[in-house]
Amino acid sequence: MKEIYLAGGCFWGLEEYFSQIEGVLETQVGYANGQVETTSYQLLKQTDHAETVLVRYAPEVIQLREVLLYYFRVIDPFSINQQGPDKGRQYRTGIYYTEEADLAEIQAVMTQQEEQFGRGPLAVELEPLRHFIDAEEYHQDYLKKNPTGYCHIDVSQSQIPVIDAQDYQKPADAQLRADLTPEQYAVTQEAATEKPFTNAFWENDEAGIYVDITTGEPLFLSTDKFDSGCGWPSFTKPISKEVALYVQDLSHGMNRIEVKSRAGHAHLGHVFDDGPRDRGGLRYCINSAALRFIPREEMESAGYGGFLSLLEI
Repeated sequence: MKEIYLAGGCFWGLEEYFSQIEGVLETQVGYANGQVETTSYQLLKQTDHAETVLVRYAPEVIQLREVLLYYFRVIDPFSINQQGPDKGRQYRTGIYYTEEADLAEIQAVMTQQEEQFGRGPLAVELEPLRHFIDAEEYHQDYLKKNPTGYCHIDVSQSQIPVIDAQDYQKPADAQLRADLTPEQYAVTQEAATEKPFTNAFWENDEAGIYVDITTGEPLFLSTDKFDSGCGWPSFTKPISKEVALYVQDLSHGMNRIEVKSRAGHAHLGHVFDDGPRDRGGLRYCINSAALRFIPREEMESAGYGGFLSLLEI
């Protein structure tokens, strides 16, 4: 059993989130890396401790890299002293380790996160653990005791397998030209737009998963697809927030938000705010030419079996 200490805003939701991840054996909330050896919930502003979750995990089931990718899935790594609506130094983000051998792996993940977003250094503390104090008993397993209690993160994200960008490498341009049709290449590499109402998936209602045509990275589930009437496949959200990149698009005299795949940087389409209100209000308008569809019955053999349970939600 190994352990890592993670600060990510209010520890109630972060603890519940990690407690639901396969391979996590134990969680505990407390206060870490303050200026003195003891504190309490009422003293946090004075002692500068961060609300922190101890995560003990089985390395034969889940590796440290996966634990950290789950962590980055639910935090804003650029927000300083704030996560969600909670503000203050006690809500800062931080990774606190107890084994020096873990440092290189943590640094590698943090570097990859910085490169992915391209926004400069992360606002995530990286330090050896010091001064960890167990939080009061009423804080432990708070959301299990109070299922309707406050939580600033989407705990259901724990049920989505980690999608690691390094597992989906973008091929060289020559290989892409050989593998893709001219339309697929034009759409994904040159930001072209296919014709509406005649593309492959705009009317597809089969159960399955949609992946990046260039890398195979999972992007959308059929359960999030809806008929918007626009003539292109429309989705309410990506399979997980980390697989999509967003770029301002001022082309054609419009101000739009372009959606790209994370690993392949392939042009997918655009996102608009005219989607179903009861499902978040977004419409991801995506080119079929940017997608490969894998039906439910083929997902296991194609390597996407970990996502099958999500089709039942």
